[in-house]
Amino acid sequence: MSTKTDTNTHAPVVESRDQLIAYFAAGEKPAERWRIGTEHEKFVYWKTPDHRAPSYEEPGGIHALLIGLTQFGWKPVYEGDNIIALSGPDGAISLEPAGQFELSGAPLENLHQTCAETGRHLQQVKEVGDKLGIGFLGLGMWHDKTRAELPIMPKGRYGIMLRHMPRVGSMGLDMMLRTCTIQVNLDYASEADMVKKFRVGLALQPLATALFANSPFTEGKPNGFLSYRSHIWSDTDPARTGMLPFVFEEGFGYERYTEYALDVPMYFVYRDGKYIDAAGLSFRDFLKGELSVLPGELPTIDDWADHLSTAFPEVRMKQFLEMRGADGGRWGRICALPALWVGLLYDRQALDAAWDLVKDWDIAGRQTLRDSVPRLALDAPLPGGGTLRDIAGQVLDISAAGLNARARLNASGDNESGFLDPLREIVRTGKVPAQMLLDRFNGEWGGDISRVYEEAKF
Repeated sequence: MSTKTDTNTHAPVVESRDQLIAYFAAGEKPAERWRIGTEHEKFVYWKTPDHRAPSYEEPGGIHALLIGLTQFGWKPVYEGDNIIALSGPDGAISLEPAGQFELSGAPLENLHQTCAETGRHLQQVKEVGDKLGIGFLGLGMWHDKTRAELPIMPKGRYGIMLRHMPRVGSMGLDMMLRTCTIQVNLDYASEADMVKKFRVGLALQPLATALFANSPFTEGKPNGFLSYRSHIWSDTDPARTGMLPFVFEEGFGYERYTEYALDVPMYFVYRDGKYIDAAGLSFRDFLKGELSVLPGELPTIDDWADHLSTAFPEVRMKQFLEMRGADGGRWGRICALPALWVGLLYDRQALDAAWDLVKDWDIAGRQTLRDSVPRLALDAPLPGGGTLRDIAGQVLDISAAGLNARARLNASGDNESGFLDPLREIVRTGKVPAQMLLDRFNGEWGGDISRVYEEAKF
């Protein structure tokens, strides 16, 4: 989730809906300026027998972890008196609500740079964590923690969201406190380019969910799902989640997404370093100067950017597109997720081939696929027959062709397609990460859930 570093003081005031639409158009970039922004979260735990999640304040806890990372050139970002994030040349480090540690990477030109950035970050957090007695896990959901066992980070927006979530869904607090993800942010050249990428991204997001499914346990026991993290989104807040069927309708573009975003209820407004609770209020009222918590005041363009970050569909648009369907995982999968989507979306022939694969899927079929994939992963049913397993290899081949065509080489002369190898291994074995964890839990681990800490640690 976003971390604020300004007060909106100098941002342009929004006086018309056209400015909101223009915000998306301003994200257009020619292909030579397309970049890759990778985000990944991980769970933090004490290396003690109880593997407790550290709080912000306690000695050696999350605050100390943030301070420790400043030795590598990271600069503190404050909210009030609290350091709640870090900024640096590798992007930003931020805290999710229960202390999940996130790197929002810098916009990079190729996947070799992306994986090197990931490696630097993991080396740094492990070095500091080892001194503090802290470890890190690559999973989609806490496998053994209740909500009550988890700390809350001192960020104003989280207090607002924690109060609001139970009003609109049964699992919003689980989403905030007990999940981790890997995401990639990608550019578009034009409105038409955005539309095709958005459609391909939405249609194939369940395949990413399946390949990265890594959350089969809840509170120490199998939960009946392979991606429980994905299931959680099904009852978090229907007004701001989902598969966005309108994206596939004729005429979809910046204006239609603007209308959708205007209908997403607000969470907050950020003023003078503080979050004002606007949960459930309408941005349309704000646009008319009729927001009850700021009567007579019009939004700024930064308020619009903040608001866009509070919608949580499977693919989200800001001034780029975010692919949001994957569970958290370890290093190789962090590199594999952007490889999958860069290969599919950043080469024209690959994008066309991916669209040909999904363009005839109907709305009901896409929704059934999305609803089935948390439990079934690669066995989820495709629109028109068959399962995800039937197309997984083909999609990886399309992505690999796109990466080969990009021809971005490292110093050894390797292109980017090798980053797909962890996904190819999943297709070869037929088992997603969650299934491998369950096999060990039911087999050699003898039901000992604590073995996950050794298996999934960074």
